[in-house]
Amino acid sequence: MQFAYHRSLGPMIGVLLGLAIVEMLVVHLVVVALVGPVAALVIGALDLALVGALAWLLRSFRRRPVTLVDGVLTLHAGYLQSIVVPVGQIAGLRATWDAAAIKDRRLLNLALIAWPNVVIDLAAPIALRRGRQVEAVAHKLDDPAAFHAAIAALSPRHGY
Repeated sequence: MQFAYHRSLGPMIGVLLGLAIVEMLVVHLVVVALVGPVAALVIGALDLALVGALAWLLRSFRRRPVTLVDGVLTLHAGYLQSIVVPVGQIAGLRATWDAAAIKDRRLLNLALIAWPNVVIDLAAPIALRRGRQVEAVAHKLDDPAAFHAAIAALSPRHGY
């Protein structure tokens, strides 16, 4: 079972990409006028790498959906970050959360620059690559109701 998030996160990253392109052009012109073409090429290359990375991230949202397959929930934020959660590790879904809960270091926010619409509490902490322990995962899914229904169908202890 797959759950998309590209319609929720894509527009915000698209706006950020557009702003980065405009910034790249303006900075390039200013640097050419003030410093010279060599500095403009260096800064332009850095800006172009940023624009390329944002475009790559935006395209990866469709390619890496959230999946629930064979007892494993895999949550992605494109190619940027992901976490694999065995279904037995899911303690439940939160009904409400606030800004303090989202900023907590023990919560992995895969919604990036959006406000999450799904928060999954874990039964035991899961270690990420750099040793950080997370006890909950937040995401912004296109159809949170379908996700809630799929988690609730796993067992009576999951869901709301």
